[in-house]
Amino acid sequence: MSSPSATRPARRSPFAKPRAEDGPRARFSELIPYLFEHKRVLWFVIALSIVGSAASLAQPLLVSQVIGVVEQGASLGGLVWALIALVVISGIISGYQHYLLQRTGEGVVLSSRRRLVGRMLSLPISEFDTRRTGDLVSRVGSDTTLLRAVLTQGLVEAVGGTITFIGALIAMLIIDPVLLGLTSLVIAVSIVTVVLLSTRIRVASQRAQAKVGDLAASVERAISAVRTVRASNATQREVATIDADATGAWSMGIQVARISALVVPVAGIAMQVSFLVVLGVGGFRVASGAITIASLVAFILFLFMMIMPLGQAFGAISATNQALGALGRIQEIINLPLEDSADAEIAASVRAPGIASPDAPAVEFDDVVFAYPTGAEKAEAATDLETAASDLLDQREDAADGVGDQRAREPGEPVLRGVSFTAARGQRTALVGPSGAGKSTILGLIERFYDPEAGAIRFGGVDIRTMPRTTLRAQIGYVEQDAPVLAGSLRDNLLLASPDATDEDCIRVLHAVNLTEVLDRNPQGLDAAVGEDGIMLSGGERQRLAIARALLAAPPILLLDESTSSLDGVNEQKMRLAIDAVAEDRTLIVIAHRLSTVVDSDSIVVLDHGRVVGTGTHSELVASVPLYRDLAKHQLLV
Repeated sequence: MSSPSATRPARRSPFAKPRAEDGPRARFSELIPYLFEHKRVLWFVIALSIVGSAASLAQPLLVSQVIGVVEQGASLGGLVWALIALVVISGIISGYQHYLLQRTGEGVVLSSRRRLVGRMLSLPISEFDTRRTGDLVSRVGSDTTLLRAVLTQGLVEAVGGTITFIGALIAMLIIDPVLLGLTSLVIAVSIVTVVLLSTRIRVASQRAQAKVGDLAASVERAISAVRTVRASNATQREVATIDADATGAWSMGIQVARISALVVPVAGIAMQVSFLVVLGVGGFRVASGAITIASLVAFILFLFMMIMPLGQAFGAISATNQALGALGRIQEIINLPLEDSADAEIAASVRAPGIASPDAPAVEFDDVVFAYPTGAEKAEAATDLETAASDLLDQREDAADGVGDQRAREPGEPVLRGVSFTAARGQRTALVGPSGAGKSTILGLIERFYDPEAGAIRFGGVDIRTMPRTTLRAQIGYVEQDAPVLAGSLRDNLLLASPDATDEDCIRVLHAVNLTEVLDRNPQGLDAAVGEDGIMLSGGERQRLAIARALLAAPPILLLDESTSSLDGVNEQKMRLAIDAVAEDRTLIVIAHRLSTVVDSDSIVVLDHGRVVGTGTHSELVASVPLYRDLAKHQLLV
């Protein structure tokens, strides 16, 4: 493994042109909708900024009058109290405005997270195949947080600052145009410098956020597979990998800091140079009688008032460009098409009857061809820990079967090649074959996680591409091979597909799948926590809980992918009895490596290298299909 230093990005000049691989960059117009969701508060804040600016601009004028009155030896009267009142009013307005901006900033973060999560969880499954989970989590957590800076670091305040700037500029022009000309020259140079640097901040910030996403993805991968990492003595290698990603994020953060460090001093330098110029030239003009001391003091105060909003504007430019870099990553996800975005077009192109026929098979595959997206295969190869664990499991299963699919599939090569079979209503259909034959892919196509490239899949004679996905999936109970369990309680997992089910219903299905002991061993009952990924349960218990979740929804079709692979002989028999009980009046499509669990199926479909090589009952296939006969022989079933 390479050292962390070897992974550090090469240093580039802050003024270098953006690279194509820096990723999508958002435009300011894409940020406006997030701000306009809170437009009432923002208009009120802008109004406060205007009032605050007016109070600030009045202060130098009062100071000038105070100096003039003192020079004349007259009574100050209410001038001092008026000046104090203006200072207090400015402070109160500034504090309340700061609170409103902070609250609105949190609102922007909340709305962006809601929009991003809602979009993310509705993306096609293929997008999750090609993206790293940790990076997606980083976009929800880290990237959305940067949007707050747009409001809290001066963008709205810059509106009031602009009024103050213009007002101070006009006042300074009236007091002494010569001093204003010299001051404006210094300020113009600072503005040009900030504009040149601002786009570099956006690019660097976006690349920094991408590195943070890589870091989050690496941490998520290592933590989710921590037992595999420990068992493989790979802890230090994973630590080194994460350290390399952390170093990359640190390097990009340093680059952002380096560019920002060029912006921050600009306002300070502009103020100092302007002050020195005004003090020197202004002193000379006072000595020559061109202006009075009171006018010079007022000019200096207006100068400070003009420089301060300029600093706010510089801060706003920096914060906005960082936010736009993060917004680019957010918009990349939001602009992706949803899972069902093309369904209407697909349905219109499919020639199929629109009404299900009771005489048609429950499920029918008609010459189906399918290949996973190339990017998905690359993404699977990148997650080496999970792939290695899966490969090890497949090898063990293949060894038990006596048959193995050792041929590597090329990227983009079809997984299914003209697959045709039917699953009759109310009957049990089993899919068997070596690992990699395409069995799990068939269930994924039935759920419409993907659509076939050719051929058709029909429910009751209706092409499933003409059915709304929600309607389709409401008819299907799906138990995946790895039996995922969500962090939370037993009840949370059971109610995932059946939110209106009662506690009695939950307890009934737990008894049906022989999970009574899980209820009995914890006094919290259905509220018992299952832990992250169901770690508080055994492998067999996780699998039975997933089956119970599917059974609770009572769908007419059940898809079971290796549903008994983690069960011992006793619990496997109990599970078979439970499945037999719920299989009445339901269509079951079952995948199993253990042929003993499917030998009594009404129909068995044998697959090899993505093709159907035989269909029939157990006895028929033993007599007619050599591959099935070999599988049965190695499992002592013939």
